[in-house]
Parts: sequence; C-alpha cells; structure tokens
Amino acid sequence: MYWPILDFIRMAVAHCMVHQIPASSFMLPCMSQNETSVIPLTAGVAASSPGLHGQHGTAETNSLVLVAEESFLCCLWSETHANCSLYTAGMETKKFTSSEISSLAPQQTDLSWNIQCWTKGDLELFVCILKLSNKKSYLNEEFKINLLYVLSELSLEDMSTGSLKGNFMVTPCDCNGSDKYECHIPSLKLNYTYITWLNIINGVTLLQSPLMLVRPINIVKPEPPLNLRLEMTDKGQLKICWSNPVLTPYPLQYEVKFSGNATQNAWQVVEIVIETSLIIGNMLIGSSYLVQVRCKSLHGPGFWSDWSTPYNLNAEDVMYFPPKILTTVGSNVSFHCLYNDKNKMILSKKIVWWLNLAEEIPERQYTLVNDRVSRVTLFNLNATKPRGKFFYNALYCCNQNRECHHRYAELYVVDVSINITCETDGYLTKMTCRWSTNTNALLVGSSLQLKYYRSSIYCSDFPSIPPKSEAKECHLQRNHYYECTFQPIFLLSGYTMWIEIKHQLGTLESPPTCVIPADVVKPFPPSNVKAEITKNIGLLNVIWTNPAFPNSDLKFQIRYSVNREEILWEIFEVSNAPTRSAMIKVLDLCVVYIVQVRCSGLDGLGYWSDWSKPAYTIVQDIQAPLRGPEFWRVINEDPIRKQKNVTLFWKPLMKNYSLCSVCRYIVKHHTSENITWTEYVTNGTTYTYPWTEDAHTVTILAVNSIGASSMNFNLTLSQQMSTVNIVQSLSAYPVNSSCVILTWTLSPQLYVITSFVIEWKNLNEEEQMKWIRVAPNISKYYIYDHFILIEKYQFSLYPIFPEGVGNPRMTDGFIKDRSEKPNDAGLYVILPIVISSLVLLLGTLLISQQRMKKLFWEDVPNPKNCSWAQGVNFQKRMDIL
Repeated sequence: MYWPILDFIRMAVAHCMVHQIPASSFMLPCMSQNETSVIPLTAGVAASSPGLHGQHGTAETNSLVLVAEESFLCCLWSETHANCSLYTAGMETKKFTSSEISSLAPQQTDLSWNIQCWTKGDLELFVCILKLSNKKSYLNEEFKINLLYVLSELSLEDMSTGSLKGNFMVTPCDCNGSDKYECHIPSLKLNYTYITWLNIINGVTLLQSPLMLVRPINIVKPEPPLNLRLEMTDKGQLKICWSNPVLTPYPLQYEVKFSGNATQNAWQVVEIVIETSLIIGNMLIGSSYLVQVRCKSLHGPGFWSDWSTPYNLNAEDVMYFPPKILTTVGSNVSFHCLYNDKNKMILSKKIVWWLNLAEEIPERQYTLVNDRVSRVTLFNLNATKPRGKFFYNALYCCNQNRECHHRYAELYVVDVSINITCETDGYLTKMTCRWSTNTNALLVGSSLQLKYYRSSIYCSDFPSIPPKSEAKECHLQRNHYYECTFQPIFLLSGYTMWIEIKHQLGTLESPPTCVIPADVVKPFPPSNVKAEITKNIGLLNVIWTNPAFPNSDLKFQIRYSVNREEILWEIFEVSNAPTRSAMIKVLDLCVVYIVQVRCSGLDGLGYWSDWSKPAYTIVQDIQAPLRGPEFWRVINEDPIRKQKNVTLFWKPLMKNYSLCSVCRYIVKHHTSENITWTEYVTNGTTYTYPWTEDAHTVTILAVNSIGASSMNFNLTLSQQMSTVNIVQSLSAYPVNSSCVILTWTLSPQLYVITSFVIEWKNLNEEEQMKWIRVAPNISKYYIYDHFILIEKYQFSLYPIFPEGVGNPRMTDGFIKDRSEKPNDAGLYVILPIVISSLVLLLGTLLISQQRMKKLFWEDVPNPKNCSWAQGVNFQKRMDIL
C-alpha cells in the first residue's frame, strides 16, 4: 500500500512521535520489519534525525533509512538505552520494550547519513552538516535536501503535533562537496523550540525523517577566546589571560592546553578553569611554549568552541608587566620587570629603573616583589609631553651597572579634565549638554563618548562614577563642541555624567559631574520689550512680558546704549521680584536708545537667558525748553539815512536745554515808550529790526511741541548806557595757537553788571565775528579758538547792565612780551615783582641819563669854533635822549 506524500506528512504531524535530541551521542535508524523496497516520489517515506553532543563539539547521527510497504520502525539509540516505535500504514504507533528492541539491532540498512548540528557563536545562525556515509547502487549521484522547521513557544509537554500542520518553513541545504550538504536556519530565537525534519530527494525517490525537537540555546558552539596574552600578578606570578568571545549568552568554562615544542603537535591539557586567566608560575621562564584556549557553557548542554589561535609564550630577555599603561593626570601606576640576562636571571634587588634614559627613579619607589621581579611605582603623574613622534614616556629596567636593555615599557598619561556644561530649555522639557576637549592632548585613535547615570534623588556633594551607566550620542558642532540632548527629563533627578575615552591601550574616564536639570534652567528671554523716555520726569522707562516658564521669581538685567555705530552698553540690575518694568535715569534725553532685557532665577541657580529682541526709543519732546537761547547783536548804522538796524543772532539751543527739539523762536520787543510786540522766527537763528527808540529791550523764547521756555535772556539797547565807560584796560596774551588769555580792569562804578560779552575777529581776514557771554565776577578769561599769532586780532569787551549795553573796550593786538599759561595761579604774585623790577630799572635809567647829560655838555663843541655844530639844537637832541 502506498500513501500520497502530502497525506503522509499530515498524518505524521498528527500522529508521529517527536524525538527530542538528547544531550549525548545518538542515532535514529529506521528499519524494515518485512519485505523492503524503495518508495517512489509519490509514495511514503522514512528518515532520520540530528542529535547532540558529539565528542568534540558536534552532534553526530547515523541515520539509517529503509522503506516498508506496510510498516517501518524508528529508533532513538543512545549509549545506554533505546526508544523505538513502530509506525503502521494507519500511522498508529506501537511502543517496544527493551527485550523486543534488542532483537531488532542486527537488521541491515540501506542508507546512512552523518548529521552535525549546532548554533553558531554569534547566536544568529543554526547550522546542520549532512554527510552521506554509504550509498546503494540504485540511488543517483545527486541529492536535493531541504530542512523543514516549525517555531513554537511551547514546551515539549504542552506541544501537540496537530498544531504544527501547515505552519512549517523550508530552507534548502547547499551542496558543499560531492557528498556533503550544509543547512542554515537564520534569525534564531534562542529560547524557542524548533520542530525540524529533513526531506532528501534522489531523482524520483523521497526520503523523509521523523520529527525532531531542539532549542538553539542548548547547542551553542561559542567563538574561541580572544586576545591571549601574558601578564603578571602583584605577587610576581606569571599568568596567561584571555578575553571572552562576544555575544556569549551564559557563563563559560575554559580549557587550556600547552605545547612545549612549537614544531611538534604535542599538546597537553593543563586544566579546566572558570576564570579568564590561569597562573602558570615561572615554568615558562627561558622556554618557548604555545598555548591555546577553548570554551563552552559552564552549566547545562552546549559544545566546546574551536581552539583559539596559538599564542607563543616566548620569554624575552626583559619582560615588563604591563608593557604599556594608559592612565590619567594625577594618578599612580606601577610596572613590574623580570630581567633575564643571557639566560641568567638578575636578582630583583640588583634592578634599577630609568625614565627616558635621562632620569633615574629613586630607590624608595622600588618594591621587591620576589627574588626575580622588581616593581616601581610612579606617583602623581603629569601629562605626557610629545617628543617628536613619541607620545609616551619610556621606562627602562636596568641592572646595577646602569646597563639597560633596549626594550622598554611605555607610559601614556592623558589629561582627561573635561568640562561638561548643561542647560535646561525654557519649556523645561529638555536638557542640552555640551563639552569640548583638547584633541591635541588625546592619543591618536581615541574615541570619546558621554556616559551618564540618572539617580532619583539630588546630586551628592562628591559625585562618583556608578557601576551602571548609559551612553549618550553627542554630535560635533561647528564651534568644536560636542552637543547632546536629554529628552524627556526629570527636573529633580541627579544626572551624573562623565566622558569615556576609549583607546586600544585602555579606557579612561573624566572626573564625573552631577547636574540637576532644575538647577541649570536657561529661561527664554522676556518678550514684548518696549522703551520710551517719559514726559515731564525724563526717565528711560522699560516694560516687558515675563516668560511663561519657570514659574519661580526672576531677576532681570537691562542693557541700554545710545544707538550709534559703536555701541557702549550700560547694565541696570532689577532684583525686586516680581516686576515687569524699570525706570532708569539717563544723561541724554534726546537721543535714540537701544534696549534689551534678559532674566535669570532669583535664587542664583541656572543661567541668564539670551538677550531679548532690541527695543528702540523715539525722540520726542518731553518738556518745554528749559531756557531760551543766549544771543548777541550787531548794530549797523546808516549815517545818510540816520537809521540804525540791529541784527540779533544766536546759537541753536542744545538738546539738554531744548528737551528735545525747537520748532521756532519767539522774539519779544519792549520799548521805552512801553510798546510791546512779538515776532516769530521759524527758520534760522538771526533776526533784524530797526532801532529808533532811546531804549529797546528784546527777549528770545524757544518753543517746542510742549510749550515755550520760561527762563530766557534779555538784552536792552540804550542810547544813554552805550556811553558808560567802566572798562579801564583790556589786554590779550597768547598762550599758544589755540588759547588766548584776555584780562581787564574796571574803574569804580555805580552800576550793576549782569555779564560781559567778549568779541574777537581776525582783522586780516574776512571772517565772521565771534562772541561769548561770561560771568560778571571775573576779570580774566581763556578764549579757546584757532589763532594765527602773526595775524592781527581785535578783541572787544562789552559790559552788560540791566539798563543796557555799556561802551566797549578794545585792543587790536597781542602783548607778546608777556604770557600766561592756563590755570597759572601765580600770575598775581609774579606781577608785583615784575613791576618792582621795572621801577628799579627806570630809576637806574634816569640816573644814567643825568650823568650822560653832564658828560655830553662837557664834550659839546663850541659852535663858534666848530663849523659842523653851527645850527644844531643840542637841547632838543638831549630831550630826545
């Protein structure tokens, strides 16, 4: 009877046993009970199953396949027992007892496959290797093999084969040689259960195995250990060390073997250990050994890995442990040395240490570990300074005769003081941290990463690096800073951060810093900033809107400056919270100010915000002008028409008096006939009117948008007062080309002087006359202007009375034989001395003159006797002398 293959698969899934692969060597044969024949492709099948735990890391199965027309037998054989089942055409299963099984063993088989299966050490791939061990002549040379599998989360006890119907997946097995096939199941789920079986097709013949069960985690074959090396303990014992393979899912045990001769394959297994090192003592000193290590799971099933690459433990003349050290500034490090000079060990007490062959290390830093091993300790290390292409200090182990071997140990000392700064944004939703480092101080090939640990409480006073941490990805910015963002954040948690510097020589860590996001808030700047110069009181008034976060009180800084090309900021502090405005006293009220505001927490924690957008004041009148302009007059007289015209002129009013502009001027007139009127001057600073009365008083008012000035200057022109002469003398003394001293004296007077007006102009050039009003209680004034001392200048001094302008005193030149420097307080002390000297000099001249007269007349010839003296008036000549 033949079954269609699809029906067979369905019935096998529904009724057949699932053979669990044991943790030992096994074989799964299927044997015929009656007549045998090969089942064609459309008929029923029998097959084999892979197993676990071969001798050295492989699962080995001898799968014997025979085909039965009515029934077939499948057995799971191990070293100690066998479990067999007989499958009939109706897929009913009959169990056999041990006595019944023993009679089945000697049956002959037609076909046998060796199967090896394992999970690779990268935990990503399940591998089965099938190799044909014998082949009948009725089979073709070519086989097509597929591995079918179903994934299940259930255990074997809870699993029903009926639930596997239609859920299987297929992976082809590739031919790797004439009789070897390799099958892969990728993307493993290690702790899941896999139900597998094999389809082997030869021409039109299909051979199919029973169902097999395996968990990939139970058949892992790890990668070999890595980085074998020789090290030394603090007690001076040698040890072989290695590193775990990556992606190991469980603890490992290790097997170490040595070979005393590298040219012969004479290996000796030392022992099995659970540490990643094995102390070997001094057994290798002066010898050459090869060592290999392999590993497997410490508990439960699993395979031994392949042996590691052989490591040559060739004892050097001088051995340093460690040969290289990477450490940080301020740390202490120790080196061990074992000195073998021509196969003769130098005692440790005869070993000395040198740094860079230039500096002998003091003996107090040595430690005799044992008779052969010396240790030196270096304290409080400084950063290594590059010497050409060398970025390390060389440490030499020498004998007592200062003979040093060419081999040395390398010491790399790096400054890892990296400042990490963080700030929390104004929304209190994220924290941005920045850090930078001097890349020139780092070793080439170093990689940096920010590590952190968040605690649920505040920061400690002395933060330390916790055993657990997380890495944060930081990106290099254009300003050579690294920047990373934490989001979301816990405002009151403590974030301990440090920079981990990885290099092939080791890993370093910067000193940790702890940050609480609530303490490093950088608020958003105030908004809606407005600034104006207030009317009437004339203060800079600044108002703004506070940011929404944080909710705590804030303090503020206002910076302001006159808006010009070169900004000179002034800072005004506002600490009275809560507030949204400030009044600032400024010197100049009539200029445009630029104003910005920023804020920070009132408690002093966190950062100042950025400055707000600038606000600008608008120049506008804040008060009526404080006073009217100072003015003077020029009188032009027309004798033909007998008419006098007075021209008034004044300087534009300064902004600190105009507050802030002048739109026009008002000229008020008042005559001696008690007639008054008003004239307006909109453009210009001059005004002309006729003077026809005996006395005429004018007042000039400055007007802006607020009003007219209340304090103003009056000027009265009086015919009577213009003849009053009270200035006795006027002198001008040049100090230099930019300063002239004008002094004057007054005669006793009965008039009240309200001020003086000084006029001056260059008589050699056609230039405008200049003037200035000075106080009435002085008699000396410094005039600052540009003077050409070889030119002729005219200076005039007008006394101003309430009743009018007096008669001026004028001088047309400088007195060049006297000078007075500005602020010369000794002028009036020196002047009497000079006058006394002049009086003495004059007296001496008079005495000399009388003597000369006497001598002269004694020597004068008699005109009667001297023709040339006739007609000469000698008395007149004498008067001249």
